[in-house]
Amino acid sequence: MSLETKAEQPDPDDLKGLKRIFRAFRYRNYRLFFAGQSVSWIGTWIQRIAMSWLVYRLTNSAFLLGVVGFSSQIPTFLFVSFAGVLVDRWSRHRILVVTQSLTMMYAMSLAILVLTHRIAIWHIIGLGMFVGIVNAFDAPARQSFVVEMVEKKEDLGNAIALNSSMVNGARLIGPSVAGMLISAVGEGICFLINSLSYLAVIAALLAMRLSPAGTEDQKTHVLGELKEGFSYTFGFPPIRSVLLLLSLVSLMGMPYVVLMPIFAKNILHGGPHTLGFLMGGVGAGALIGVVFLAARRSARGLEKTIPMATTIFGVGLIAFSLSRNFLLSLLLITMAGFGMMVQTASCNTVLQTIVDDDKRGRVMSFYAMSFMGTAPFGSLLAGSLASMMNAPSTLLIGGTSCIIGAVIFASRLPSQRELFRALG
Repeated sequence: MSLETKAEQPDPDDLKGLKRIFRAFRYRNYRLFFAGQSVSWIGTWIQRIAMSWLVYRLTNSAFLLGVVGFSSQIPTFLFVSFAGVLVDRWSRHRILVVTQSLTMMYAMSLAILVLTHRIAIWHIIGLGMFVGIVNAFDAPARQSFVVEMVEKKEDLGNAIALNSSMVNGARLIGPSVAGMLISAVGEGICFLINSLSYLAVIAALLAMRLSPAGTEDQKTHVLGELKEGFSYTFGFPPIRSVLLLLSLVSLMGMPYVVLMPIFAKNILHGGPHTLGFLMGGVGAGALIGVVFLAARRSARGLEKTIPMATTIFGVGLIAFSLSRNFLLSLLLITMAGFGMMVQTASCNTVLQTIVDDDKRGRVMSFYAMSFMGTAPFGSLLAGSLASMMNAPSTLLIGGTSCIIGAVIFASRLPSQRELFRALG
């Protein structure tokens, strides 16, 4: 925990306007984390756009876009539950310093290969598998570390919403910058910029002042703790329902990202700039969602927000798949971005609020598995469907699936309302 005293922190109910929206910034360690991650996420989004454009330029294949997404995400699915046990045992702060350093090396390797004109699709797939293993440890550690930076539980939801704001603010900036850089100097510089951006988050982590982490005797074998975490996570209906819906949305809805180069180039007849604007639209919608969530006083009622946001996301994807006009498509993908951000951040906040502290790393590893781990299968499925049918039909199916999942989740809420009482 931070060394700041709780007595210095006013009650959220006493804060108004912008002070309430940004109340997590009262904590020094969180301010450092936010600043460092903000720089890093801009670099990450620049790289993501450059990566998708590079793969499509090299292969002109929707299927290989899916394969690249699969290769970078499947290791996360395979290792994240095991990593969650270690996150509960080890210092989350130290884990993050290591994972961020390794990810910086990954980006630098891509930059060197592209700038020396030696890049091949197998390089991208192989390095993607490496970073997927790193992300298996990084994701649950990063999610669980928030509670160590924000002392008051009632500020946790605000911190999670602000985390989403930096991710999606970067999504607003990064893709547009990437589009210009790709057109002007190529993809290699994008990877180089991303690599250098990790220096900011590593410096922020090293500058934090943290109380010494207590070391507990581990009386249980790793597999025993893994089994305990699984039983706890899927034995409690609210956690199970949230994770199942998140898995469905990640499988069927989130892979729209891998299809964006196809929409930009073939459907809307644009180039890298078009792709950058579309992804920026997603970020704009997500930022609107951030303000909506950050202004909330507590997590109370978020269980009702989850199916609403999932429906908005699904409707946005369906309408986007049918549009052939750039401005209309930009508006619709912005709507989808709003629904996506509110859904994922609400799921995160609900889980972090109701979970027991000693099982937080394991539960958040299952969150990462649901959110990131099912994505490789979604990327592969989306790439395959787009090859067999077309990209618009694939998004139509994905959006419809999200809406069906939201209806099922909402239908189960009445029987679980008492179980969500920890939300306040």
